[in-house]
Amino acid sequence: MELLQNRVAALRDKLETYARAYYEADAPLVADEVYDALFHELETIERAHPEFLTPDSPTRRVGGRPLEAFAPVAHRLPMLSIKTETDVSAGGAESFDARARKELEYTPTDAPVEYLAELKFDGLAVSLLYDNGIFVLGATRGDGATGEDVTQNLRTVRDIPLRVKVAAGSAPPPVLEVRGEVYMRRDDLARYNERARARGEKPLVNPRNGAAGSIRQLDPKIAKSRPLRFFAYGVGAVEGWELPATHAGLLDALAAFGFPVCEYREVVRGAEALAEFHARMGAERARIPFDFDGVVYKVNSLALQARLGFRSREPRWAVAHKYPAEEARTRVEAIEVQVGRTGAITPVARLEPVFVGGVTVTNATLHNMDEVRRKDVRVGDLVIVRRAGDVIPEVVGIVPEKRPMTFALDDSVEQTPLYPPFEIPGTCPECGSRVVRAEGEAIARCTGGLVCPAQIRGAILHFASRRAMGIDGLGEKLVELLVRRGDVRTPADLYTLTVQQLSTLERMGEKSARNLLASIEKSRDTTLARFIFALGVPNVGEATARELARHFGRLSALMEAGAEMLIDIPDVGPVVADAVCGFFAEPHNRTVIERLVAAGVHWPESEGCVDQPGLLSGLSFVLTGALPTLKRDDAKALIETAGGKVNASVSRKTSYVVAGDEAGSKLEQARKLGIPVLDETGLRQMLDVPA
Repeated sequence: MELLQNRVAALRDKLETYARAYYEADAPLVADEVYDALFHELETIERAHPEFLTPDSPTRRVGGRPLEAFAPVAHRLPMLSIKTETDVSAGGAESFDARARKELEYTPTDAPVEYLAELKFDGLAVSLLYDNGIFVLGATRGDGATGEDVTQNLRTVRDIPLRVKVAAGSAPPPVLEVRGEVYMRRDDLARYNERARARGEKPLVNPRNGAAGSIRQLDPKIAKSRPLRFFAYGVGAVEGWELPATHAGLLDALAAFGFPVCEYREVVRGAEALAEFHARMGAERARIPFDFDGVVYKVNSLALQARLGFRSREPRWAVAHKYPAEEARTRVEAIEVQVGRTGAITPVARLEPVFVGGVTVTNATLHNMDEVRRKDVRVGDLVIVRRAGDVIPEVVGIVPEKRPMTFALDDSVEQTPLYPPFEIPGTCPECGSRVVRAEGEAIARCTGGLVCPAQIRGAILHFASRRAMGIDGLGEKLVELLVRRGDVRTPADLYTLTVQQLSTLERMGEKSARNLLASIEKSRDTTLARFIFALGVPNVGEATARELARHFGRLSALMEAGAEMLIDIPDVGPVVADAVCGFFAEPHNRTVIERLVAAGVHWPESEGCVDQPGLLSGLSFVLTGALPTLKRDDAKALIETAGGKVNASVSRKTSYVVAGDEAGSKLEQARKLGIPVLDETGLRQMLDVPA
């Protein structure tokens, strides 16, 4: 019995440690299946030996304590977690259905139980309280009884309505507590991280950590800058509103109130249908744009939910049925670096092969040196690897107690780690150029620029892209062939290609070769802003390239500018200024630029000098709907080249709204605010651009 009691104490200590790391630090120490197995073991022991059960057991609580930085919020009704079925086969659905039928005292001849099946989101659970239809309080789950007041951060999530939508003449419920999940889509995260890296900021690690970390920031401006979304999946305390008869009806009602509700949900009957939904959603995981690690089954009838009731920490009428683990443990065999298009040096862990997320993983990203140091990943470490959908596998963290240590003959000699901390090399492994890390930047970069072999393919694709030099027909496979054969070593080599060279390439006939050369020829006539952007200067996006062109007017002036001159320009801070100066200081980059100019690439001099304001300077535009001939990006480029700004949303400060077919709420908002509305013809007339 003493051994069993010691095991209970050890389990509680481990679970508390893992829970604090997961919920309070957003830095999980173990894979989900490990935590679930330990929790199930403790739960089984306590059930068999009630004398070991105490009020502070992890089985009696949910999540972690609120952070002291936020005011505590006592939930009117506890935010309980849902029991997890870890049997990844159809058995998980069958077990839940069998338990529900038994609790409801159904006989084999009774009709199948009706369920609502939905996704188990991988984000942050929150509660939203509405007082007579007005959002007044938002809180995290916390420990289930008490959460954290994150109202100001939740107000920045655009999906969350600040007022409940009701039909004309109707009144909202006096008290309505909506519960749901704050999450990030994978594509939103990728775009955010791309912009963050361009600004020299630290990217977010993954959607779940991004969502949880954003909502728990003390500064609401940080949460506002993140691409957060929300799904409603239930209610808590409600007064003055008669609930629908079913959970499906409840979700429909919440959608009618203006809350986003996930479309991937179905009303099904019986265990077989539950298992089919589980399998079908599992097959769709890579296509669905956000992460989820299982599905949730809920008895659909609210009356039956009330009959089934609750256990100490979870409802009897719902269960989460998870998918095969997307986290696993393996050893780090080596740490190497990869060089990206902009010269970004990314540490990559070479792993003992491990099956995770449906594939065998041998490599995992470590993101940057800040992440390597924070996680202290070293060769030989046992690490937790995560993969979700088609996301690049990443190292979540190490298992400290499994780190290889030096051998000691006796206790008087202190053991030390067998392998030293990883350091980024001082020179690029691809071209031998210097590797530098600008102050305040998380990413180290190769200075090889336009001559580094690892950067050439990406640099040429970027140079030829539609928003840069606009060379049609120069796709990824063709660039790969040209670089591999040695025909193209820098972007300047594009302008020396011949029909004979191109027509000998695989799947490239003479007609296609001539079309490509015609597009290359057309690209010689460009703008300074496009040319600057096409060069691929680290941290210089389209907007910054336009500001640089507008300010300096001439490329030679930009190339000779010092950091002190650059910092005074809008969109240019110390990180961008250092990147620009460093790029133009490299002799090989200057040589490529000289060759491009010698090849006939040209633009109007002084096209954007600060003493020559653009035609639309000081005006702001919002685009909505589909224009007859102009693509959204082309219209945006025309406006911005003329000195105007294009914003995403309509406000009283908006100068014009440009509307096309199927224009939506932005057009309605413009009319309400009395903002002038242009069609494509009106925009072209304003810009003096013929159709």
